[in-house]
Amino acid sequence: MTVVAEGKTTNEAIENGLKQLKVPRDSVDIKVLESDDKRSFFSILAPRVVKVELTLKENVVKKEEKMPKKEIIILPENQQKAKENVEKFLEDFIKHLPEGTKYEVEVDESGLKVKINNEKLGYLIGHRGETLYALQMLLTSIAAKGIEQKIRVFLDIEGYKQKREKTLEELAEKVAKTVIKTRKSVTLEPMQPYERKIIHSKLQNHPKVETVSIGEEPHRKVVISLKRK
Repeated sequence: MTVVAEGKTTNEAIENGLKQLKVPRDSVDIKVLESDDKRSFFSILAPRVVKVELTLKENVVKKEEKMPKKEIIILPENQQKAKENVEKFLEDFIKHLPEGTKYEVEVDESGLKVKINNEKLGYLIGHRGETLYALQMLLTSIAAKGIEQKIRVFLDIEGYKQKREKTLEELAEKVAKTVIKTRKSVTLEPMQPYERKIIHSKLQNHPKVETVSIGEEPHRKVVISLKRK
């Protein structure tokens, strides 16, 4: 994983790069790409810019989406209570949605799967699914009401997540080809954790590229780069 950072001084450029990678200085190899040591007379009035290249050392792992998460097993009585909580909310909620809107709630020991269907619900999905994920968080809170156990809710509206997953997998393959061709890393736009996981999973066994997440929520991004030999 490699990033290029800029600053007014070498130290500032390095610090900016470390902030992007979220790692300490001893976790990277540093290469100065551009400094002002040899500035010409005609460029002396130009803003000073130093560029450095920071590469994560091979023993540094920062791929939290790939780390196995502890499986949550919901007790049978809690499954039923969570389902009742969500269905009670949805019964009233769909009254405010376009006519013909229907919902399904499936439950098992891993959590609740909620589907809301109506082709006129694009506004409930929002840009890149932002509204959908906000509603999913709300349903998660509602499902856990009166239950002393964490409840996971997976919401999909009009099959958006399935379509988005296919789009992201195609994007991952396309960007991987670009990285191989140009030999330059590509940083994707900020994504939801669920979406970043799709990118990581799609490329985790790729022979030539690797992925890593950088930044803080809600602006966390996936970077795709060439594997170090």
